[in-house]
Amino acid sequence: MEHGPMHPSVSQKIHWQPDLPVRHFNYTPRMQNIHGDGAFVNRKSSSIVTPLPPAFAGAPLENLKDPVLIDLAATGIVRTAVAPFERVKLLMQNQNGMIRSGRLPQPYNGIFDCFARTIRKEGILSLWRGNIAIATAYVSSKAIHYKSYEYFASRIDSSWSIFEVVAAGGFSTAANLFLVYPLVYAGTRMANDVKTANDVKTAGYSSKRQFNGILDVYRKTLKVDGISGLFRGYTMALAQVGVITALSALLRPWYQYLSIQSQNNDLGKAILDCVFDCSGSLASYPLGTVSRRMMMTSGEAVKYKSSRNAFAQIFKTEGVESFYKGAGADILVSVAFKGYALLLSHLYAAYFAAMANGGDGGRPGFALSIKWKKDGVK
Repeated sequence: MEHGPMHPSVSQKIHWQPDLPVRHFNYTPRMQNIHGDGAFVNRKSSSIVTPLPPAFAGAPLENLKDPVLIDLAATGIVRTAVAPFERVKLLMQNQNGMIRSGRLPQPYNGIFDCFARTIRKEGILSLWRGNIAIATAYVSSKAIHYKSYEYFASRIDSSWSIFEVVAAGGFSTAANLFLVYPLVYAGTRMANDVKTANDVKTAGYSSKRQFNGILDVYRKTLKVDGISGLFRGYTMALAQVGVITALSALLRPWYQYLSIQSQNNDLGKAILDCVFDCSGSLASYPLGTVSRRMMMTSGEAVKYKSSRNAFAQIFKTEGVESFYKGAGADILVSVAFKGYALLLSHLYAAYFAAMANGGDGGRPGFALSIKWKKDGVK
């Protein structure tokens, strides 16, 4: 078979490999241009359990009723696992704006200080504040991506020009981000809703939270700014997706080459994914910062006039370094996500391999190999 073995290893079935033929998605090089899955929220959410080609009949994972649902559930689980890192990243990214608006008494002195102060003032469970909205946005974005990808895959053929394919991908991305953006907004506002002290006031800063939940975020925003308040910063978020997409296209040949070199090494593949994720994240991070800072002004008395005005004001009053506040925590989010995803995929692989090879009445064994080998290799 020109694309590879008919029955690749269990590890390959769980991890996306660029040289595997995903026939039911009718994947072609042209289809690479419509991977518009809302990179603003999903750039770290590559498939954990990938939908399988029909050619893999009899494989253990074929017993699953719907691998897509398993992938979506796994994404939600992993996003929840990394939620503490996500909240710290958002707090550090928006701290200058929160200080100027009077909602934060003093800046954080690094990632560990942010963790410590948040736990001390709000409790350890507060590290998951805003996670319901953010995790829902990630899972919803991926679900929309699956459907839109399947839709375009059934319609794009060789008669489509590259411009039409790119336009389809751009429309898919913009629509996806538009649909989940209110959830991203709500999660961002809740994550940045801090308490400065417990049941007391500290130097004029109230310990009472600004929002009492997702619905309260929407109610207060709609009351002051209307529906447009839920989409403040959308254009900058879309620009961030554009930068990530362009960089992805530029680095794709290198990524595919290195993926093939590390296809039998799950740890190496995870490290490779993490490096490329972080590259896109750092390149587009200033755009994400401006988008989040604009979100934070919705429902407030003082707002940025436009995206350009936000850029200019932040640069003039805070300097270039402000655009990269929280970038270190963002890298930790990516590393933690890949680590949890790798662990989860190995648990899946171990379970289904045990189900396929177990003896004693079909009861699975429990051996787990950290580095998966090709089928037939002892």
